[in-house]
Parts: sequence; structure tokens; C-alpha cells
Amino acid sequence: MARFPHLMSPLGIGPVTLRNRIVSTGHDTGMSGPGGLIGDRLVAYQEARARGGAGLIVLQVAAISEQAFYTSHILQAMNDDCIPGYARMAEAVRRHGAAVFGQIFHPGREMLGSADGTLGVSWSASAVPNERYHVQPRAMTADIIRRTVSDYADAAGRLKEGGVQGVEVVASHGYLPAQFLSARTNRRADGYGGGLDNRLRFLREVLAAVRGRVGPETAVGARISGDDRDGAGLEPDESLHACEALARDGLVDYLSVVAGSSATRPGSFHIVPPMAQETGYTAPLGRAARAVVDVPVIVTGRINQPQIAERIVAEGDADACGMTRALIADPEMPNKAREGRVDDIRACIACNQACIGHFFMGAAISCIQHPETGREREFGDPAPAAAPRAVLVAGGGPAGMKAAAVAASRGHRVTLCEAGPRLGGQALLAQLLPGRMEFGGIVTNLARELELAGAAVRLDTRVDRALVEAEKPDAVIVATGARPSKPEIEGAGEGHVVDAWQVLRGEANVGRSVLVADSRCDWIGVGLAEKLALDGCRVQLAFNGAQLGESLMQYMRDHAAARMFDLGVTLHAYARLYGVDGDAVFLEHAMARKPIVCEGVDTLVTALGHESVDGLGAELADLGVDLRMAGDCLTPRTAEEAVLEGMKAGRAV
Repeated sequence: MARFPHLMSPLGIGPVTLRNRIVSTGHDTGMSGPGGLIGDRLVAYQEARARGGAGLIVLQVAAISEQAFYTSHILQAMNDDCIPGYARMAEAVRRHGAAVFGQIFHPGREMLGSADGTLGVSWSASAVPNERYHVQPRAMTADIIRRTVSDYADAAGRLKEGGVQGVEVVASHGYLPAQFLSARTNRRADGYGGGLDNRLRFLREVLAAVRGRVGPETAVGARISGDDRDGAGLEPDESLHACEALARDGLVDYLSVVAGSSATRPGSFHIVPPMAQETGYTAPLGRAARAVVDVPVIVTGRINQPQIAERIVAEGDADACGMTRALIADPEMPNKAREGRVDDIRACIACNQACIGHFFMGAAISCIQHPETGREREFGDPAPAAAPRAVLVAGGGPAGMKAAAVAASRGHRVTLCEAGPRLGGQALLAQLLPGRMEFGGIVTNLARELELAGAAVRLDTRVDRALVEAEKPDAVIVATGARPSKPEIEGAGEGHVVDAWQVLRGEANVGRSVLVADSRCDWIGVGLAEKLALDGCRVQLAFNGAQLGESLMQYMRDHAAARMFDLGVTLHAYARLYGVDGDAVFLEHAMARKPIVCEGVDTLVTALGHESVDGLGAELADLGVDLRMAGDCLTPRTAEEAVLEGMKAGRAV
């Protein structure tokens, strides 16, 4: 009997049969080619997921017209130039047995940017401003509505001509169709406004036009938010009414149900929910939709393991599961699940660092655990070593673990030595922060990669020159990481000063009143502040930046801001640490160049960055061994750079 009988069973969606119920839902990859066309990089990315066993690949949003460009790197389906790219993509995906659908899109007022940096005119159901991007739209005229409906149909026709098997109209996340649906954003007095059926008219016309253009041999679906989760957009009853009506009238072959909205910060948190959100939490939205429709329902939201997806399908919450980030982290996840190799799956930890985080930086998405994602053409399967060598890896953090796993998978004889009693490096500390426990999954996943590759591991073994001379390896990869930076702080001898690592390891008594000095504006400062507040301390967080957690991806930063408010943490922006005494911490406002005196502080907790532990490289420099370095020993950064450089080092030796 199959390990996941429900998840791995076929599913019919209109005229298309999926081989299983694992879906890579539409998501912006940052990989569109010149002119918004599909190029080699995007084809390779999606082909990897089709080869890995996904049942359905839904391609990212494509603009239906010039007015629908919400970022400069969106795909375009507004003229026939897009057809050859879709044809290449469809052929690449379908030859591996996966089905391929494409999304067509108009953001309405949700305009993130433009090619030249200027703000164009955005159109919406009504002239209701956007809260998150501060966009003031114009209300669409009847003529523009007719033209937009025609643009949807024309775009759908181009996707069909390009060979996609289904077309998905994006009516989710506060985009244009949702702006018509919601009473909060639709204040029209004509036939497109007022009651819910009138507000549904625009989406009905779009779907009818798309259906008429692509015919019965192409699946037609809609993506819709079951709940915007922000109190400012689409409500669950509005969403369910729309789902029921669209299915009843035969306008859709399936519905793809999600949570959240692009229009607000609380709503946007649910577009790509981080690890602080429980897994599978959107399943009730799928169940509610499924109860009122007779077409398949796909549900998406923190479904990162086949066990979770199997339960959702088996219990009737949905007919299929969107597992997009799970497939970013491990494109082979479906094949591994089908073959019963569950322990081999590299589970997504929802860190949002290199996937949606890259998108907000204008870069192609990737994965901190699987840097090959988004770089498929550059880093395919690593080539076997021409001649196996003895490779010694110094350091068992993410960089060293990845380097050892990759080198061993190529046939080298690899020994990884870790000075401490456990593998994992700083990830072991990161997982101790509130809401960050899942970050420890990177250690579990990399340890499994080490085991499968056959690398030997020695714990409590510090690498030095004598050990290298005794072992006589052909190559050494130094991945010795970093330690907390300890700059001189005026008055430190009078005050009680401890660092972040001491707090997380339980090595410090911090007292009742604490100030966290954060010079990096990353997870460490906000995580420590939350931990100490939960422990009952009165906490102040002083960060040398314009906003809390400004180095973090936007959704994570917004969530952290909510936690600080809920816990009563006092925030000091633009704050440089100046000094300390027995009862106070002295800061300087970096812009005003004026003092900030924080009195009644028992303990100063420093989160002032790290310094590289790089002495081993210099110690071995004259031995004549093939020497490489990876991760924080080069310069302190994040787990993403550590794993990427570890992978490169493992390929290079």
C-alpha cells in the first residue's frame, strides 16, 4: 500500500488529470527574461520541480496589459511574443509527467513599482487607497472594464496557444478581482457595485470571457483568498459566496484557496507565512470552500511535509495541496514521498530568507538549504570526482556540513571534524529564539545529507595544524564560523554586560530590567527582546537602524513589530551604544547626535554582530594542501551564504 494513498492518487481538474495532488502554486520567481518573457532560467527552475514528481505546476502571474505591471520583472502575456516561451515551458514540464497551468493577472491598485521608478496611474473598482503601498487609484470606467475583460481573454488565448493545460485567474490577495468583490474597496453605484452579486459581476465576466476563449479542452480556475486576515478586505462570507456562485454557474473547473492580502501589512503576512505560523493552518478555509462547491479545491499555506498534505486531503479539507516552498526547498519531495523516503526529504523551515526574501530584493528566488534552487542551469547534479581525494572539513555548522555532504556525494573520502559535541553551529542557537524552533530543521536536514553521502563525522575534535599534518588530507575546507563580537564598551567594568550567546545558552543571570543593544537589526536583537519579555523582564530594545529588524524580510519584520507591541517592549531607533554603568545604559541618537539615557537597567545584553574565527586558514597556509574557506570564517553573514559557499567548496575540491 502506498505511504500516502490520498496525496498520491490522481485528480481530475476539468479536462486535465493530475498524477498526484501536490501542486507548485503560482509564485513570482524573479526569473522572467528580457521583456517579461519566459527564458532558460525559468524553464530550468520549473522543469526541476516537474522532474521531482509534482502533479501540477502553476506558472507565475503574467500581466494581461500594460496597466497590469505591478513589478518590473513580471511575466507578460499581453502580446504574441510570449507564446514561444510558454511553448518551451509547457514541453519541458509535460515531458516529465506534470501538468502545467498559467496565471493571468491584473493587480489593480496593488502597484509595487515600475521599470523607470515613476508612479503610473493605477485602476481599481473604486478610488480607495492602498494601505500598504500608499497607492491612490482611479475608479475604472465602464469602457476600461470592458477592455480589461477582453485583455484577460486575449492573455488566456495566448497561454493556450503556448501549450498550457489550464488558465488560472488571480482573484486572491487583494488584487483587481478581489477589489471588486470586497465591499470595503468597491463603492460603485453601477452594476458592478452594491450587493455581493453585483460586486461579483466583474469576475464572472472575466471567467466567462476566458472560458469562451480557451474552450472545453483547457481547464479554467480561480485563485481566491478565503480570508484576507486583515479586517480591511475580503471577508470569509464574501469569499464563500463567490466560490459557490462561480462553481454553480460552471465558470471554474477548480478553485485555489489561500489566505491573506497584499493590500495591508497584517494581510501580507499570510501570503508567505513564516515559521511562527503553524503548519497547515489554512486547511479550514479549504474545507469551507469545499462544502459549497462541486469542483476540486486546492488549499495553500504552510503545508511543508507530505504527512500534513496527506491528512488534509484524507480529512476532506481539500482535494490537492499547494506545497510551493516545500518544492523550493526540495524539488524531489514528491518522488521521495512516493518511494517512502520520508526521512530524506529536505523540509522547508519557512525562514522566508531566500525565497520571498529574494523577491523583495529584486533577485531570483532560491533556498537557504538548497542553493541550487534558482541556479539550476549553473548547479545541476554535482559531477563525480575525476579522482577521489581525502577531504578534511573543519567545522560542523551549516557551511561545513554542506561542504562535506557535497564533496562526499561526488565520491571523495570526507571527514568532518566539529570542535563541539553537536553539529549545527549557530543554528543551534537560532532555534532557541521564540518562534524560531523550526530553524533547527536546517541541522536535521544537513545531517541527513551527510549520512546519505557517506561522510564521516568526528565530534569534540578541533582541527589544528598538528591534526592536519597527522591526517595528511589532499584538501581542507575551513568552515570554523564566528564568535560574538565584543567591542570595548565604556563602563563595562561597572555594569552587568552579557552577550546574546550567553543568554541563549542559559549562562547569564540577566535580572529584571534589560536593555538589548542591537547593531545588526536582524533576528538576534528582536528574538532576544521577545525571549526576555516572555521570561518576565522589562525590556528595552535599542537598534542602530531606522526601523526594528530592518535587515529582515518585510513579513518577518512586521510580525516582530507586532510581538514587540504586544509584549510592551520599549523601542529606541537610530540608537548607538555608547556606554554603561551600574544602573544605566547610555545611547546616542545617531542622526540627532544627542544622548539617550536609559536608567534602571540591571543588564545590558549585546547583539553587536560577530567576528570571524579564521585563524586556521593562516595556520595551514604554508602546508601546500588544497585549502578552501566557506561561511562566517570568511566574514560573518547568514546561513544562506554559509550553505551556498559550502556547496561551492564541496563542488570545487
